[in-house]
Amino acid sequence: MKIEVNVDENATDLRICVTCKRLTSDVEKMIAVLRMLNHQLTAKQGDEIYLLDTAKIIYIESIDRKCFIYTSDEVYESEFRLYELERQLEEYGFFRASKSMLIHLHHIQSLKADLNRRIRVTMTNGEQIIASRQYAEELKKRLGVI
Repeated sequence: MKIEVNVDENATDLRICVTCKRLTSDVEKMIAVLRMLNHQLTAKQGDEIYLLDTAKIIYIESIDRKCFIYTSDEVYESEFRLYELERQLEEYGFFRASKSMLIHLHHIQSLKADLNRRIRVTMTNGEQIIASRQYAEELKKRLGVI
């Protein structure tokens, strides 16, 4: 792989050009990481690839080593692992609520204490998510509840 950077003082916008023999999963991942800089995340639905605005993502769930991204009306699949998404999205208001779940703090509707120091989180789409006790205290701190 060669990386080439051209500095042009007359350029009005940043332009990134990727030249490859074929579109592989590694190239798709690299493009997805670059899109994150623009607050977008690439995700699949069927055989189509979508660009999702991170502000519209309500939560992300990992099931059987696959990550699913939930918006208010659609479900998408991501090529990334949950820990990779966590690193990429942390600065955009996402929080690890359990071993298999990332939630978008801006889409929390309400919190309710649950058994064993867990927290039942209701999201803006009505979905109820359990924040495990391992992450519950940090969630309350992030939200300014304690």
